[in-house]
This record gives sequence, C-alpha cells and structure tokens, in this order.
Amino acid sequence: MSFSARRDFPPLEEAFGLIGRVETEISKAIVGQQWLIRRLLIALFSKIPYSFKRDKAERAGCGHVLLEGVPGLAKTLAIMTLSNTISARFQRIQFTPDLLPADIIGTRIYDVGTKAFRIERGPVFANIVLADEINRATPKTQSALLEAMQERQVTIAEQTFQLDDPFWVLATQNPVEQEGVYTLPEAQADRFAMKIHVDYPSHDEELRMLQAKLHQAEIEHIITTDQVLQIREMVSESVFVDDKIREYIVRLGRASRNSELSELILYGISPRAYQHLLALSRTAAFFSGREYVLPVDVKSIAVDAMRHRVVRTLRAEAENISVDEIITDKILRAVPIP
Repeated sequence: MSFSARRDFPPLEEAFGLIGRVETEISKAIVGQQWLIRRLLIALFSKIPYSFKRDKAERAGCGHVLLEGVPGLAKTLAIMTLSNTISARFQRIQFTPDLLPADIIGTRIYDVGTKAFRIERGPVFANIVLADEINRATPKTQSALLEAMQERQVTIAEQTFQLDDPFWVLATQNPVEQEGVYTLPEAQADRFAMKIHVDYPSHDEELRMLQAKLHQAEIEHIITTDQVLQIREMVSESVFVDDKIREYIVRLGRASRNSELSELILYGISPRAYQHLLALSRTAAFFSGREYVLPVDVKSIAVDAMRHRVVRTLRAEAENISVDEIITDKILRAVPIP
C-alpha cells in the first residue's frame, strides 16, 4: 500500500488503517500501555516547524519525546517495537558517563591511505534515534544532540550535514537514580515536544505480561518513512485550527509565567512550546477523528507538553507540589476555555 503524490493525501480510512495496524503490531510485544503508544504516535505524526524555509525545503519535523519512569516498565521495549514497525533506519545509543560527543555525531579521522581527513558519521545519522538513559551522560555529551534535535543538521569540524526526514529522537531516563546522573539542562529539555511519565501497569496487565510469549513475537514493518511524511503532512494541512484555539494556547503559556504563581513556578513555558502544543493538539484531534481542534484536544496533551518546561520553586518542592498538579490545578483550571 503506497501513497500517491505529496499533496494527494490518502483517504482517512487508509491512514487510520495504517495507524491501527501499527498499534496492533506493537501490542504483540507490549501489553497494555495503549495510552503510551498513542502518545508516541501523536508525536510522530505532528508537524512542528523549527526554522524558516531554506533551499526550497521546509524546516519542520516530528516531535521528540522524553520518557521517564523507573526501570522495567518497557520504555525502551516500546520504542524499539514502534521503530520496528517503520521501515526506517534506527539507532540506539546507550548513554554513559564516558560517552563523548563524537560518539554521537561522528568525527574527523585521518586516512593514512589518502593522507587526508575524512568524516566518520555517528549513529545520530538515522531516522529514529533512541537515546537510552540520556541523563547518565555528561552535559557536554547531552548537548551534542541540541543541533540535531532543533535544526535537523549536524556540524562536524567545518562541514554541516542535513539529517534525513523524518528525524525523531526518543529518550528515556530513570527518575530515581541519584548517583552518576546529570539532569537535562532546560535548553535541551525544551527541545522535546513531550515528556511522558511511564507508570506501573494495572494488576490485570501485569498478569497478562506473565502469560505473554514475548520471545515468540514477530514484529513486521507496517509503514514506510514516505507514508509517515504523507500522514504528517495530511494532519498539518487538513485539521483546522481556529484563532480562538491559538489564543487559548497563548493564554495557557502566559499563565505559566503569571506573577500570581511566582511562589510555585520559577520559570514558565517558552514560546517554542506554543508551536509544539499546537501541532500536538492538531494531531490529537486527528486521532479523535475530527478535522478541527477543540479545547479538549489542547487540554488532553497540555500536561505532557508542559511538564518538562515548568520549573518549580523551592517552596513548591518543599511542599511536595508536583509539576503536574501545578499545570492541572493552577493553569488549566484557571484559564477560561474559549
């Protein structure tokens, strides 16, 4: 099954059929966690602008995702299973304290035969990149992903290389580790469109996990990169966003920087987050079967899009007020729905 020309979008039934097959294929290896898979797919099919048009090429891409949860909750397995349903180049990078930036983006190597330097590209040159346990690497190494995540390009020495589209970074981190970890700086955390908290599954889901035969699961390629781009473009072009929705998103962002919440919030969300929240809301509406965005779509994705961008004050931390509670109780409830 293939799509036609770029602007000739496939029928909705065909697009939803592909997405449904992807979800079914993932369920062969992942028990439950349907909300997690849906969040990942929303990020994949969201068209987020990151720069102005250059060389007749648009500068937009998928929404990068940060998954946080204690070990053993299938964060890495979910990512690897999803990536296996896409006919794309996948690279996994295990972040460790001794990892260097060159281990990610590549470096110059002197070739004795030609007596000249050549560029050895790193694992970041892929369609899907899994940055496993990203908070175990040093800030210098973490920052090696900044240019790739934001500009979809990599600079090695004096040469700049454009990354292929789609380019999608999925990172995991363990929130309970205290030693040998480095908190992601705000500048890098802001590059992620969503931060998803992965919690423990239900009793029935854990029982089904013990009954499942993971070693016998065969995950097949369901969708190609061209089809991903086609569906992403269709979502961006066909789902209508009213100006009132844009106004609502701006009000949510400004509410996070409201002086009335200064005792709880040290820093609110950035204008970049508006673009992410808008694109994610558009895709959430698409997954709900609508061609227009409602405030409920914005609210359904707002916590995941904002939790890693809202920085709590010491008072909020001392009173054990979570970021999710601040977003839900102090921001979403305070801003009137248009």
